[in-house]
Amino acid sequence: MKKPRILVMSVQDAVKYVLKHIQYEYAQKTDTYAVISIQDTEGFGIEFRDSSYCKDVLTLYFDDLEESCPGYKMINDAQAEQIIHFIKDHQDVDTLLIHCYAGVSRSRAVGVFASELLGIPFSSGRAFNEYVYSMLKDAVKEIEANEESSTIISE
Repeated sequence: MKKPRILVMSVQDAVKYVLKHIQYEYAQKTDTYAVISIQDTEGFGIEFRDSSYCKDVLTLYFDDLEESCPGYKMINDAQAEQIIHFIKDHQDVDTLLIHCYAGVSRSRAVGVFASELLGIPFSSGRAFNEYVYSMLKDAVKEIEANEESSTIISE
């Protein structure tokens, strides 16, 4: 089975990527993609939507934090599970596009995690949000444990 390439970028570069898919000349030779859009709690004022090339979009709102801070929102368990299910459900696209504001911390953590989950080589080359990464690692263990116990029960 073909695996998607993983692109991690800033919101500005994600918009440029999507706009290229709208241009007629480029669209004739382009790939399909799914977007994980990680926005700050207040949002960026940008909403990605499904199209003939964009097969699905997951938009989540949490801030780039590794420790709790009043007035800001950290990634939570439900969001981590949404990311995992989205990645698993969209292995058939050519590209998994992951962005946050700068394309450095939150999105890179999700990109590294996605590459591990799908068994795709990915060199982060930089630091990333360790809290987001650990939340995803913990959530996938929980999901796998639940899947394993439900398989045992059904047998």
